[in-house]
Amino acid sequence: MELRPATPDDIRAIARLHADSWRRNYRGAYSDEFLDGNVVADRLATWTERLVLTPPTSTCTIVAELDGVVIGFAHSVVDDDPRWGSLVDNLHVVHGSKRRGIGSRLMSATAEAVLAKTPCTALYLWVLKQNTAAQSFYEAIGGVRAGEKISKSPAGDTIEAFRYTWHDATMLALASPR
Repeated sequence: MELRPATPDDIRAIARLHADSWRRNYRGAYSDEFLDGNVVADRLATWTERLVLTPPTSTCTIVAELDGVVIGFAHSVVDDDPRWGSLVDNLHVVHGSKRRGIGSRLMSATAEAVLAKTPCTALYLWVLKQNTAAQSFYEAIGGVRAGEKISKSPAGDTIEAFRYTWHDATMLALASPR
C-alpha cells in the first residue's frame, strides 16, 4: 500500500469511495432520499472544488492506494480553528479493507503532513453520534472526546456529532509506519 498526496486524477475514485462510505455508515443520520439519490454527483462536485479550486496550502488530502486503486483517503483543513487546530474533515476506507491499519496509517500521515504546514500541533474531527465504530477507532489512536454539536448534513438533515481531539498530533504522526 502506498500513501500519497491526492491529485485531480483521484477525484472520481475519492468521490465514489466517499459516497459508498456515507451510504453504508450514515444511514439514519442522513435521509434515505439523499443517500439513495445521486450522492456521487454531490461528492464529485465537492472533490473537484477541493482538489482543483482550493489552494493546497490550506488543505491536505492523502490517499491510500493498493495496486493502483484508491482504498482510503483523509482530508484536512489546516489551522481550521484557533483552539482545536487543524480539522480532519474526512477519513474513509473501502468497506472491505477496514480493520487492516489503513485508517491508522492515514491518520498518522495526515498528522505528519499537517504538522509540516503549521506550528500548531492540535488536530480535531467530528464523528456522528451513531458511528460508534469510528468513535472506538479514534479513542484507540489517542483521540479524546471534547464536546458535541448539532448541525445540518449536506442534505439538510439535523445530525449530532462528537468532537475528538489530539492536543499534540506529534505522537499521532509518529504512531504508524509508512
